[in-house]
Amino acid sequence: MGAAPYRLAASAEMLYVERPFVDRVRAIHDRGLLVEIWDWTTKDIDALVATGAEIVSMTGYVTGNLTDPGGISAFLDSAEESVKVAARLNCPSLNVHGTGLGPEGLPVVPVEVVTPEMWLTAADTLRRLAEIGEHHDRVFTLENLNLAVDHPGTPFATAADTMALVRAVDSPYLRMNLDLYHAQIGEGNLIELCRAALPFVGEIQVADVPGRCEPGTGEINYPAIAAALREIGYTGVVGLEGWARTDPDAALDAFTRAFA
Repeated sequence: MGAAPYRLAASAEMLYVERPFVDRVRAIHDRGLLVEIWDWTTKDIDALVATGAEIVSMTGYVTGNLTDPGGISAFLDSAEESVKVAARLNCPSLNVHGTGLGPEGLPVVPVEVVTPEMWLTAADTLRRLAEIGEHHDRVFTLENLNLAVDHPGTPFATAADTMALVRAVDSPYLRMNLDLYHAQIGEGNLIELCRAALPFVGEIQVADVPGRCEPGTGEINYPAIAAALREIGYTGVVGLEGWARTDPDAALDAFTRAFA
């Protein structure tokens, strides 16, 4: 079998967690992997640049949401700040969610019912976000989340939701961050989901279910998914956004084996 057409990354937020953050980035980079980070406001950006690591994804907003006037303004303003930091890091992709997330991944303002008006407003906000991406030559990705375990009350959370919004905006500067851990909990049928979402995907993230650890620790057949991604011609990033069940090096070994 030849080299995989996609590239592999890992989240420095969830691996080597006993180390200082810059050392986590170096450890992943030393494994020959791309690096993903979350909230840039808590990081020493110059120190990250000095590692030489290729950072391919970071959080693209600090606060706000997609649907109410004050939240929209805060969301877009923080996106403008985020793309400036992305330029310093040479990071091509900035990740966003349906609303601001607080401690433990819970929405800052939970939403019980998403109205038709909220859908229209969210699509308009994301069009404006895509314009920011186009102006700065960066891609924003809208990540799906699960409601049952980790993120109850988050609007526009499922992969079906994020696909609908990305399709409606129809811009190469807004893509899906298709997280298969979240999708398995909420929707399942992952290979067919990858096929359907392929035209809209900017990144695929993975972790096993239950537990959100590395491939091989749960119920998802990631080697089969890797084979499907090869078959359908996915050429983007596959990122491990999961915890290490025991040892982070063993977790990265399992990840790279599954997607070799």
